[in-house]
Amino acid sequence: MESSTDSPQATPLDHLHAIIPAGGVGSRLWPLSRADHPKFLHDLAGNGHTLLRNTWDRLLPLTGTANIVVATGVAHAPAVRAQLPDLDPGHLVQEPSPKESSAAIGLAAAIIELRDPEAIVGSFAADHVITDEHVFHAAVREAYHAAKADWVVTIGIRPSEPSSAFGYIQLGADQEIDGAPSAHLVESFVEKPDYEVATGYVSSGDYLWNAGMFIAKASVLLGRMQAEKPELVEALREIAAAWDTDQRDEVMDRVWPELEKIAIDYAVAEPVAKAGGMVVIPGDFGWDDVGDFAALARMHAKGPGDLAILGENTAVLSERSSGIVVSQSTRLVSVVGMDDIVVVDTPDALLVTTKAHAQRVKALVDLMKLNGTNDVL
Repeated sequence: MESSTDSPQATPLDHLHAIIPAGGVGSRLWPLSRADHPKFLHDLAGNGHTLLRNTWDRLLPLTGTANIVVATGVAHAPAVRAQLPDLDPGHLVQEPSPKESSAAIGLAAAIIELRDPEAIVGSFAADHVITDEHVFHAAVREAYHAAKADWVVTIGIRPSEPSSAFGYIQLGADQEIDGAPSAHLVESFVEKPDYEVATGYVSSGDYLWNAGMFIAKASVLLGRMQAEKPELVEALREIAAAWDTDQRDEVMDRVWPELEKIAIDYAVAEPVAKAGGMVVIPGDFGWDDVGDFAALARMHAKGPGDLAILGENTAVLSERSSGIVVSQSTRLVSVVGMDDIVVVDTPDALLVTTKAHAQRVKALVDLMKLNGTNDVL
């Protein structure tokens, strides 16, 4: 049972299960992030642990080890196991191929619901950086109580500045929900705006950054998804029914390839919000999805004119330069008179750009795929 203590954040919540989707390459962080060693397996927070391990450690006080499921690609399963030795083998969902977040989160929710019909599930990405963890825990606790009242819940981040790198959540009316005093109705989700529009959003105080965190009863989440995508949910339930049996591999191999690829934002969040069934808990903790090298520079720079340096045994010389250098080679990297520079030096690839163009690295990766330059991806 949930108990009352002086540190409620340290008390696991009844029937709360965390889903950690550990997928995606993080192509805007190429050549640091690669297909065989993606973003969530890097120590980007600079604390000696991978982003995945940090996510696990952050969720443990809320769920305990028995109530965490990780969804990842088959190729990354060994690395996930190495990072999370306490993860129950039956709680590692291995995706044979990428199918977007609805399939990964939906399957995990369906498996959890069979094991615990009263389950409340929360999806938290493996590759985000969060500070002020006690504030994060408090926000999740509010979301948990709102989910118990049959809402689909998201946690939005109070913007610290205008940003065109994130999607936004438009706040609606306050909602009176026991245990969730800061809950607001979600008026709408907004795709990444340009900087001018983002400035207006932040000035209004009516918008939060969309961090992609979703909390709901497993039954409610799957019911809402089924209303939009009935064939997808039917297939996911078929896989889930076989998960704890010796038929798991046969059913997974047969059903998974035919699943629709769709993000949970489109299959659940946006239609539920449009129907008035979603609330948001504002999060006042530090958060970053580390979406590009500009974000990484912002996290590690000591000041506006600083050159952040990441990597073990780096050899970097700087004269009147700012930005970020990430070095995974033994070469000496010298930067002179460059503002907001981005240099990423790895044994087989070198990236040089600026913070202003950091989002365009993904286009470079897409070009390499078209050209067949797959040996460095």
